[in-house]
Amino acid sequence: MRFEEAYSGNVFIKANPNYKESKAVIYGMPMDWTVSFRPGSRFGPARIREVSIGLEEYSPYLDKELEEVVFFDAGDIPLPFGNAERSLQMIEDYVDTLLKDGKFPLGLGGEHLVTWGVIRAFYRHFDDFAILHFDAHTDLRTEYEGEPLSHSTPIRKACELIGPENVYSFGIRSGMKEEFAYAEQSGMYLAKFDVLEPLRDVLPTLKNRNVYVTIDIDVLDPAHAPGTGTLEAGGITSKELLEAIHLIAKSDVHVIGCDLVEVAPCYDHSEQTQIAASKFVREMLLGWVK
Repeated sequence: MRFEEAYSGNVFIKANPNYKESKAVIYGMPMDWTVSFRPGSRFGPARIREVSIGLEEYSPYLDKELEEVVFFDAGDIPLPFGNAERSLQMIEDYVDTLLKDGKFPLGLGGEHLVTWGVIRAFYRHFDDFAILHFDAHTDLRTEYEGEPLSHSTPIRKACELIGPENVYSFGIRSGMKEEFAYAEQSGMYLAKFDVLEPLRDVLPTLKNRNVYVTIDIDVLDPAHAPGTGTLEAGGITSKELLEAIHLIAKSDVHVIGCDLVEVAPCYDHSEQTQIAASKFVREMLLGWVK
């Protein structure tokens, strides 16, 4: 694994070419091997980078510019097509290296199963952290059609690794009845339908704690993000997700890493999904990298 040279492809706007002097690292996880409906999220990381050229470097929300955050774009991890187990191990090892180097990892997916590899890496370095999970779906299955490695299972796996009491889900509006029962009985926090008010209630209880944030773009209503694999009506607006990002930024939690997943550009020729995702990444960089 080499970070000495800058990624030669398209990079996120204002990325620094020097890995060593960068605080944060953007990296892509182009995997959609286990999707149950529409594939294509493996193309998300590249397109999010490409459309970032249309962003302003200044955030009027946070009154900061991208040049104030020194970050490196490492490109995509070269994952083996179709091999979920090997891909997850490569993601885990990759993020482990970033954490050893003291970097803030910001991952781009890819299907949501990639987050499981990331969480395993963080578990090597942090013995006590919480997960803030924004999604339309519970992702609490133990398997999907007999397969435990599925984009329907990463949050359940995270609960079993770090304890369900350390997992907080927001915007959930789809899942099996058994998944909602597990959430209620296990002690994890699951906010159905809404994001902002539950998040405002939760953040003070996480004061001074390390948190990892994972955002599935389908937490947005399909009207705001049609470019994703499993659309689910009844979601939040782009404005609400931006406000959620800013609430976290202005809270007393310590964000140790994050990801944004499930952008599938081929289903959105208007590009509104990937353009929104790119803006979210800008705000995550400016708000969460200290």
